[in-house]
Amino acid sequence: MRKTLTLATIFVLAATAPALAGGKEGTIGVGAEFGLVNDLGAGAGSGVGGASVNYDASVFHVGGFLGFRDGGGNNDTDYTFGARFYYHLHETTMSDFGVGGMIGFFSLDDRGAAPERQTLLFFEPGVQIRAFISNNVALSFSTGISFGLVDADGASIGGQFVAQGGIHYYFFE
Repeated sequence: MRKTLTLATIFVLAATAPALAGGKEGTIGVGAEFGLVNDLGAGAGSGVGGASVNYDASVFHVGGFLGFRDGGGNNDTDYTFGARFYYHLHETTMSDFGVGGMIGFFSLDDRGAAPERQTLLFFEPGVQIRAFISNNVALSFSTGISFGLVDADGASIGGQFVAQGGIHYYFFE
């Protein structure tokens, strides 16, 4: 009887213990991010995504991304890089909701159209949800409005809807 009671106590305590999720202070996550919705025009529908790194500082996380794509032909090389910041308005043991945004630089070949290359700089304020599917793997979904400066010849500022998804693996002990 004593063994059964001890075993039952261990199971109850294990079930009520708080789960450890990613998002722990000082953790680094590596993964990838990609566009789900591209309403940016000017070649942004090319699906440029790439490698991503996040640093989680508990109440916020910052990160960067780098993407490269070359189709193998002439004038079809695209690359992108940028940074993001999200302040966590709400957290649970397995998720967080943040507000912030990203700034991204895109260089896209136009595949024969003039000008040959477009250089785009976007500022995208928005929100992000991270759901930890295990204690150190997070799926992220971001959405917001994109404001951009387009090429050196002229500038245009407008709002466009954007959505991005990603997955990160967080390293901690």
